[in-house]
Amino acid sequence: MTGVGIIEVQGDRVVPVYFDVIKAGNGEFNERLGIIFTELQQLIRDYQPLQAAIETVFVANNAAAAIKLGQARGAAVCAAIACKLPVAEYSPRSVKQAIVGRGGADKEQVQHMVGLLLGIKGPIQNDAADALAVALCHQHTSQTLTRMAMMRQG
Repeated sequence: MTGVGIIEVQGDRVVPVYFDVIKAGNGEFNERLGIIFTELQQLIRDYQPLQAAIETVFVANNAAAAIKLGQARGAAVCAAIACKLPVAEYSPRSVKQAIVGRGGADKEQVQHMVGLLLGIKGPIQNDAADALAVALCHQHTSQTLTRMAMMRQG
């Protein structure tokens, strides 16, 4: 499964626009990569985000799983690039730091904080919560960089 999260900044508020998972099924791996690519492109066309953000690949215990994760990530990056979106990348540790305040936070803590920050009632699927966390991390980072640039100019 591949998590997807789209947020919108409305003044000082950040609101969730869309969050879910892409279920690529159990078919051939290349076909599943194609599903990720195609479904992400459709979501980008439907919701028209201005930017994309994605987690960098983390080192997994299983090399084959890490390679497949990297390929799925590549399909997602290519979908965004094909739709002319700039793509920012964040390490899992930096996303957790931005959302929970600790780079070693667990999935439940991230899920809980994403719900609080975005006012989402009820459970959020883990992969969707991770995607929203990456979006929030990107929003926060972008906002901070913009403020710093304005301070240098002003």
